[in-house]
Amino acid sequence: MRTTCLLLIAAGLAYAQTRDNAAVDAIFADFNEPGSPGCATGVFEDGKIIYAKGYGLANIEQHVLITPSTIFDIGSLSKQFTAASILLLENAGRLRLDDDIRKFLPELPDLGKITILNLLNHTSGIRDYLAIFSMAGIPIDSVTDDFTALALLSRQKALNFRPGSEFL
Repeated sequence: MRTTCLLLIAAGLAYAQTRDNAAVDAIFADFNEPGSPGCATGVFEDGKIIYAKGYGLANIEQHVLITPSTIFDIGSLSKQFTAASILLLENAGRLRLDDDIRKFLPELPDLGKITILNLLNHTSGIRDYLAIFSMAGIPIDSVTDDFTALALLSRQKALNFRPGSEFL
């Protein structure tokens, strides 16, 4: 993750300084080796994409190339940004870590007080959304969205454990 972020920053700086596509391509040259997993990069200026390109493969087995429009499952990469954003909102007085999540997600069933901090610490007891997708017959590798996950979570009748008592 750290290496990827550094590569993306280097690509943005290289392009901004030179306006040379070759300078960015050189940074990602290793990703264009045959059979290499890859990445997509974009350089933005004034809110507009000024350079975008895919490098390497999105799927090695099926030899699917990465393009600027390739959709990636970001998995858990956004957790640290979500946590930082929550802490900024708390600092601004917009929420508290001990707020019940139903204050912001009233469609969730009342299964006891689950706090924002429980969510951040993975101690909420809420079932994993991928497990719920599987039980609902939704293939784990399919493209899903937050609305589908929330709809399934809203139908839960019980938690895996009492909030704050375990980590999962």
